[in-house]
Amino acid sequence: MSLFYHYHLLFFFFFFTFLSISLNPCLAQNGTVSCPLDFGVLRKLITDSKPVTLSPSQECQYIRLGLRLVLSQYLQRSNNFLPPLDSAESCWRDFQDLVDDFIPNYDARSSCGFNTSWISQGCMNITTRSQFESLVPKSSLNEVASACNQSLENNSPCAACTPTLSRQQALYLTGPSVGNLTDCAAYPSIYAAAFANRYGPTDRATAKCLFLLDFVPKSSGRKKKKALILIFPILGVGLLIIIGGCWLLRRRYKGLKRKKKRDRIGGGAEMGLGSGLDSIKDSTTLVEYKLDEIKKATRNFSRDFIIGRGGYGNVYKGELPDGSQVALKRFKNLSAAGDASFVHEVKVIASVRHVNLVALRGYCTATTPFEGHQRIIVCDLMKNGSLHDHLFGSAKEKLSWPIRQKIALGTARGLAYLHYGAQPAIIHRDIKASNILLDEKFDAKVADFGLAKFTPEGVTHVSTRVAGTMGYVAPEYALYGQLTERSDVYSFGVVLLELLSGKKALTMSDESQPASVSDWAWSLVRRGRTLDVIEDGMPELGPQEILEKYVLIAVLCSHPQLYARPTMDQVVKMLETDQSIPTIPVRPIPLVAEMDDIERSVSSSNSGHLSSPAGYQPFTFENDRPSSHKEEGSSSDSRLVELL
Repeated sequence: MSLFYHYHLLFFFFFFTFLSISLNPCLAQNGTVSCPLDFGVLRKLITDSKPVTLSPSQECQYIRLGLRLVLSQYLQRSNNFLPPLDSAESCWRDFQDLVDDFIPNYDARSSCGFNTSWISQGCMNITTRSQFESLVPKSSLNEVASACNQSLENNSPCAACTPTLSRQQALYLTGPSVGNLTDCAAYPSIYAAAFANRYGPTDRATAKCLFLLDFVPKSSGRKKKKALILIFPILGVGLLIIIGGCWLLRRRYKGLKRKKKRDRIGGGAEMGLGSGLDSIKDSTTLVEYKLDEIKKATRNFSRDFIIGRGGYGNVYKGELPDGSQVALKRFKNLSAAGDASFVHEVKVIASVRHVNLVALRGYCTATTPFEGHQRIIVCDLMKNGSLHDHLFGSAKEKLSWPIRQKIALGTARGLAYLHYGAQPAIIHRDIKASNILLDEKFDAKVADFGLAKFTPEGVTHVSTRVAGTMGYVAPEYALYGQLTERSDVYSFGVVLLELLSGKKALTMSDESQPASVSDWAWSLVRRGRTLDVIEDGMPELGPQEILEKYVLIAVLCSHPQLYARPTMDQVVKMLETDQSIPTIPVRPIPLVAEMDDIERSVSSSNSGHLSSPAGYQPFTFENDRPSSHKEEGSSSDSRLVELL
């Protein structure tokens, strides 16, 4: 009897175990756990909103940002930033089902170069709310709550909130990220939408401000029409009253008009600028300097104090009453109509904080009868000038390799932050050696990133229709005005080649023809002479394999074809780690080419396999665009948000 009883127990045990495994909703196919993310919240927002037309370059960014909104809602529910790793496959399947409904025949992973595991991996191994809050001081969390716990419907509340998030990432989340789906730059926004903002991540205003997703309700147009229908008869009655009272106000109106004209001459033009800067004063620690203080610091804008010139105006060095050394950028040819542009510049620089970006200390605005509109921004003075000064200026000693390596890494990190950490993302448009400033420790600081929309067209440092400097401007931008984040990558590649070779971006050949440093470097690399790119006599020369690696990265970044270039976050990883360098496609024939070059190009084989003399990993060249470049190359040219 006892034995029979035990057999029954074993039978029921195995039966119910099998039944629970078969019916358990938490198990999915292929042994993966079902996804805990609720993509329905994103589907509802998209369905209830007006359709959005996305260019191919925007699709991957839209997918990335949409996922971050879903992750914020998941964090709010579970106190976890990321789903379990064993649910990654099922989460991608659920996400792909959503993508299929709105972007047909589009595989999110292969098209954007996303690895399956990235959906469950992020910044510094932070997976829970408690881990995040243990890294970020309570004072910073309180600052975010104070700035972001309001409706972010309008620009001013959003402008007050986002700088606190940027500071949080720059100060406390500086470790490595896995992939680029949920990197360190995304964590503060995900956390703020979940816990700091009272309306939560699914609020349309919150989604627009913190995730750059603009969900415009479908019904907004009908409501406006109904409102107009109701208002129309009321206006008809009110119109009769207004006409009856107009003659009483006519004389008084004329008197007020004369008074306003007098006030406008004295200082009325400042009103528009003042209102634009009010939000900046309240949300930042910027100092508003008086014009007299600026004049005293620069000895009335003495020519001897000029340390830089550009299409926007001059840069002066100066000393404030407390003894601190500053750089002062004085914009020229401004009128009251240019105030909005100046406000944009100040907002951009004030909201972006990173160790490799020039920080804004304050600003000055004034209007005088004799000097007109004065618009000045004040930054810390970089003791070691610019990279251009050391490479091509009067510097007696050449930069050592360790310093050059530090400059390359710092510049890459600063640009990667502008592309992926700033909100909205910033495309610099004018990366060049003179815009890479060096502090007393030779740490690189990217300057002039606020000029992304400030420099007037046609008033740039060298005569180009687009904003930028000849030799550094990517071909697709110079020829067609096609501006993407990879335009900055091209410019970075040119600067990196200058840093490695000591040669300028553009030089004149013996035949008085312009020659590009990127074409010159490519010709050496293709002939297996990669190390010949390195400047002769460089002190403390580094290992050959590292030098060669940097040359190959520079050649890849400065490739004339946009699709071949990596993103800046990939560049940082290649510079910092042993990550392999992608395939380098053969470059098109230069715009200025001799017949020998053309004949060699035509007779060359479709592909070649070169390995470097220093023994660095082999790489290949291809004549044709690889069909799998999206999978190899990486995330799309998404994050192409220009500041408007």
